[in-house]
Formats: sequence, C-alpha cells, structure tokens
Amino acid sequence: MPKKIWAPDRGEIVWINYNPQSGREMRDMHPMLVLSPKSFNARTGIVIGLPMTTAAYNDTNPFAIKFLGKKDVMSYILTHQPKSFDWRERHAKLHPWKVVPNKILEDACELLNQIISLT
Repeated sequence: MPKKIWAPDRGEIVWINYNPQSGREMRDMHPMLVLSPKSFNARTGIVIGLPMTTAAYNDTNPFAIKFLGKKDVMSYILTHQPKSFDWRERHAKLHPWKVVPNKILEDACELLNQIISLT
C-alpha cells in the first residue's frame, strides 16, 4: 500500500519558515494557521494562512485572535498578515497542536474578512 502523502489542510497549524523577510514581517520558524483547503495546497504546493506568535504585546492588538494552546501557552493569530508560501520548499510540517477549534478558525476568517472584504 502506498504511503499517504501529507499536505496541509484548512484549520491545521503548521510550522513554516518565514524567511526571507523584510521590514516588520515575521521571520524564522513560526506556526501558521492554514486557511486554504488541502485540495488546493496539495495541487499547487502553495499554502495560504495566518501567522501565529506568542509575543505578549499582541494581547492589545485588535487584529489578533487569542488562542490558548496545549500546556496553556497563549498564542495569537495575526489576521492582518495573511501569507502564501510554497510549503514544500519551506519544509512545512504539522505543529504539535495540530488544529484550532472551529470557533477560532471562524473568528480568524471573520476578522480577516473585515480587513479585506472578501464577501
């Protein structure tokens, strides 16, 4: 039986390398909340998502969604910084937290929509 090939899926959290970066953009390895569906990600090799950080100054950021991860680690999903990356070239892999609750995904999508008015 052939080995199933992994691809990121919507709602998953992946580790991905944000380098190279410029200015105030996030850099190095960070988690990303995947917004694009697995079918798109597998076919194109591109993933669209939102960066995540544990930087506490985001507690007052109106564009950050709080997310309490495992071991009570507070993380912030930065809805004002959507990114698309070649997930294969950047060696993305599933984060230990695996997925966010549906409510967190919905809140992140809603806040992003308020910024860029998709619907």
